[in-house]
Amino acid sequence: MSKKVAIFFLLASLGTLSAQDIAEALPEKDTTRTTKRIKLDGIAAVIGDYVILESDIDKTLIDLKSQGASTQDITRCGLLGKLMEDRLYAHQAVQDSLLVSDDQVNAQSDRQIQQLVAQVGSMEKVLKFYKKPDIETFRTELFEINKLRMLSEKMQSKIVEEIEVTPEEVRQFFSKIPEDERPLFGAELEIAQIVKQPTAPEEEKQRVIDRLKQIKQDVEDNDASFNVKAILYSQDPGSKSKGGFYSMTRETPFVKEFKDVAFSLQEGEISEPFETDFGYHIIYIEKIRGQEVDLRHILLIPEIPQSAIDKAVKELDSIREQVLDGKYTFAEAALNFSDEKETKFDGGLLRNPINFDSRFELTKMDPTLYNQVRNLKDGEISRPIREDDPRGGAPKFKIMKISNRFDEHKADFAKDYLKIQELALREKQFKAIKEWMDDHIDDTYIHVNTDNRDCNFANNWVKE
Repeated sequence: MSKKVAIFFLLASLGTLSAQDIAEALPEKDTTRTTKRIKLDGIAAVIGDYVILESDIDKTLIDLKSQGASTQDITRCGLLGKLMEDRLYAHQAVQDSLLVSDDQVNAQSDRQIQQLVAQVGSMEKVLKFYKKPDIETFRTELFEINKLRMLSEKMQSKIVEEIEVTPEEVRQFFSKIPEDERPLFGAELEIAQIVKQPTAPEEEKQRVIDRLKQIKQDVEDNDASFNVKAILYSQDPGSKSKGGFYSMTRETPFVKEFKDVAFSLQEGEISEPFETDFGYHIIYIEKIRGQEVDLRHILLIPEIPQSAIDKAVKELDSIREQVLDGKYTFAEAALNFSDEKETKFDGGLLRNPINFDSRFELTKMDPTLYNQVRNLKDGEISRPIREDDPRGGAPKFKIMKISNRFDEHKADFAKDYLKIQELALREKQFKAIKEWMDDHIDDTYIHVNTDNRDCNFANNWVKE
């Protein structure tokens, strides 16, 4: 490589040159004898301001394998095409000023690092697994990956955010499907439940509040370590071992009460005890970085006495008997007696979190829910079932009933309207994204390395 070319790539690596400058400067054909032994910067393609290296394809393949994904049918050309799509979305997001803040990206990276450390045991093991020399290098690379992904997602959301389907469009979509090609929907259930949530007595709640006040006072007056207190006393399994530490923004999926308190405090301040569905907390604000907050918290859960648990089970047994005796319908009993506000006004009917339909396809049901109802016959009401909160909250008890059962069947417009509507919307969104992609490929600077021009891309990246 000549001195001039070497200087050129040094400037490129320092960010002095744009991606377009790099691609345009690459010779179409290098006649020097050393060309075959040197891969020109490993550049696979350029999309707008983004360079895709051959090593990016390799790393993506490695990441897929490490996540347990099957790579048998994945080709380098297919991966390159996907990376190019992501870069085109991200490039256009910047052009359209659909930006994501560094605080948001850092918060996402912090959450990922915390999860990785929790999985493998230490930061040193994480760095060793990903073959990174130090946390700064790892964090920088993670930042770039997350920023590109978040920009790409924001652009895709923008493309489809206003797309809707009318009932007529749904009807037309369904009518165009040949009868022998209509989808099969698996066996489904409609499930209703009545819930009783045992609670701790007021004196127990006050004991917890007083204990949190003591901890707060000890930290403020005696310079005790909030970190150590959290390790010793917090009942939050997600943060206890980290001294109660969380890094969060207003977009972080914490309950509203927790976020409201966290973002009302100043750096170095400790909150008064406050209640959420999980128990009682105090929060200490360690650092504020723009829209991102580093905090530590301590969670104490009031102890629910066995007498409260026995009372909840006894009440459910009584409700069950009254329904079986015909005194109430299950829906009436749910409205009058259930403690679960999300379902009581809908006859106790559970909603599928995927599409908010009332049906649950057996093969796609949450395993816990499936195990609770799999042996129930039509019209049968279960005995009281205990359900522990996986997030650490108090347990609840419930009785359950299968209110409707639907066998595997070919799609029916009337019975399966919501599912057909979802399919029609997906098709319309797909067409909108394809049109957007075609338009912006034409309008964006794109260069595909000669070695990759023979790929059978799904999109017209080579612009032939």
